[in-house]
Amino acid sequence: MSDPVFLRACRGDDVEHVPVWFMRQAGRSLPEYRALRGAGSILDAIADPALACEITMQPVRRYGVDAAILFSDIVVPYHAIGFGVEVVPGRGPVIAKPFSNAADLERLRDLTDADIAHVTQTVDLAVHELESTDTPLIGFAGAPFTVASYLVEGAPTRDFAVIKSLMHRDPVLFDQLLDRLVDITVSFLRAQVEHGARALQLFDSWAGSLTRDEYRRFALPATARVFEAVADLDVPTILFGVGTGELLDLMSGAGSSVMGIDWHVDLDEGRRRVGDMPVQGNLDPARCLSGEALGVEAAREVLQRAGTQSGHVFNLGHGVLPSTDPKVLEAVVRVVHEEGKAGVR
Repeated sequence: MSDPVFLRACRGDDVEHVPVWFMRQAGRSLPEYRALRGAGSILDAIADPALACEITMQPVRRYGVDAAILFSDIVVPYHAIGFGVEVVPGRGPVIAKPFSNAADLERLRDLTDADIAHVTQTVDLAVHELESTDTPLIGFAGAPFTVASYLVEGAPTRDFAVIKSLMHRDPVLFDQLLDRLVDITVSFLRAQVEHGARALQLFDSWAGSLTRDEYRRFALPATARVFEAVADLDVPTILFGVGTGELLDLMSGAGSSVMGIDWHVDLDEGRRRVGDMPVQGNLDPARCLSGEALGVEAAREVLQRAGTQSGHVFNLGHGVLPSTDPKVLEAVVRVVHEEGKAGVR
């Protein structure tokens, strides 16, 4: 039996239809998610394998997407090792004691199998649930620079002043920080694949805050080391960032199989910038907020720019917005499957 269409598109192979999945497809936009989750911390939900598996499966059942993504969060490994991370509703990751000096390196100990047993149990359950549909599970992690942004800033930020000050004031310490984050990231990704994940995505959400020189010096080397360290797993890998249009040519050299492109760059231009490699994207999530007709129209625009060249995974240019009507995404999946031409033979 041939591999699922998502995996083939990630390799640039011919497909019977363009595959589609959505970042944050399991989450607040789904009424079944809200009913199941109720109140409480997302980290508590992630710590419950049966619950996390069910949340992972919800969008697969509703939308008929071509890949599931594990219900988790990029700060999970750092919560697991006791770095002092919480996810505050409406705000995001908050660090009780942000990273600030060399002594804090000791707080970033190695990640063990026991630390993330709840995550690997969720992977086991989800892979079993997905077997009947042959839908692959995507595992993921935060890229070292983006994770460092949270650990150093202590909370989400718009100006990245604290981490940029550290980068330029003490580049040696910053490199040591990223070295530790590379090791933790690699352990987290490898564990997910060893338990059945068939693809990996690395979220470098805040790389777009960097200049080209800063990205080349402070982010790219660590990202490349992550991809090099998981290359032997022989699964497709995706690199994604927000506001990274001016970095795409640099990011395409990090070693991923697929380049995720956000909505700030037209898909055909994004493909030109990354060269001969598969791409993922890139419908603006906001275009899904005005009803099915306009959502489908926006999806068709992306499909047109994708053209007929193989190697396109349809996705949003960032995550599903909480106020999105699931019926819009259902309609988008249908039009992508029926009308997408990239690699369809």
